[in-house]
Amino acid sequence: MTRALLDALRRRDVLADHVRTIADADAMICTGTYDALVLDRRLPDGEGLDFVATLRQRRHPVPILILTALGSVDHRVDGLDCGADDYLARPFALEELLARLRALRRRGPLVSDRNLDFGNLTIDPRSNEICIAGSVIEFSRREYLVLEALLRRPNRIVTRPNLIDAVYTLEDEIESNALDAHISRIRKKLVLAGAAVEIRAVRNLGYLIRSRVQTAIAS
Repeated sequence: MTRALLDALRRRDVLADHVRTIADADAMICTGTYDALVLDRRLPDGEGLDFVATLRQRRHPVPILILTALGSVDHRVDGLDCGADDYLARPFALEELLARLRALRRRGPLVSDRNLDFGNLTIDPRSNEICIAGSVIEFSRREYLVLEALLRRPNRIVTRPNLIDAVYTLEDEIESNALDAHISRIRKKLVLAGAAVEIRAVRNLGYLIRSRVQTAIAS
């Protein structure tokens, strides 16, 4: 079921990392940035609700959806009282799960629904559209994710590891120059569309997005 779920999420452009134990989930949540955590209750090293309680005691803000075969009213009440944001019992419809994840993402602390504006470049996180000077420009899914990660921190360096985390899952096979190839394609599209911003490489650190430098020469 997990493999089918991961494949279905990937087909809908949802990036998902999968781990099998509470210990691994804890390590991922503490070191990464996630819009939501989908958590089973019966895990090899413990009860999922105990992990929910631990995260809430730490005041970790990640939205949590419990996805489990334990679906009685008492089970659902226990999950929500423990600190989960939503509770879905198996069997479930994939579209309902996706709708619930979208709802968590909208109200979660990590992502804003507001447009990201910088110069004449606008990203709409709700529709995943990128507009340059008022025109919608086509970007691939991963190009979009790179640009969104940069635009959330304009004029500030976003490290290569952070960009890679924003674009790839743990199971993706990443070629050494994959990120640079995405950046190269994004730069070309920005120039062709007349964007007033540019992406600058910062050696050994990462990339930043800034206003395009324009120089006038009179002679």
